[in-house]
Amino acid sequence: MAYRKLGVDNKHRRSMLATLTKQVVENESITTTETRAKEVRKFVDKMITYGKKGDLVSRRKALAFLHNDKKVVDKIFNDLAKRYENRNGGYTQILKLSERRGDDALMVILKLVEEEKKEEKKATKKATKEEK
Repeated sequence: MAYRKLGVDNKHRRSMLATLTKQVVENESITTTETRAKEVRKFVDKMITYGKKGDLVSRRKALAFLHNDKKVVDKIFNDLAKRYENRNGGYTQILKLSERRGDDALMVILKLVEEEKKEEKKATKKATKEEK
């Protein structure tokens, strides 16, 4: 299998992954189980890649997957596409937490990588070197 089944049928799985993808884009980080985070990461990267393409076909594909949520798609195409224009993938980061108390599932934080801060640090370092 090319994907994780996550213990639910296919319709529930696709809906759950779309909802988690929307939450990652809206909030820029979520707390979930490790297996769900690894599966959602694929779809978040795909949506940001669609945003970087920026054409009508990509916008329609993103709308179809994200249940016609125009606010989220606008954020992908306007904000996230500009933030990651110099990055070739790897837009998300998984940080491990402790196990969940009820079933010992490994909990993680799935968040978007901060790209702008690195560019600002490089610019400030160059500015300080030039001043000296």
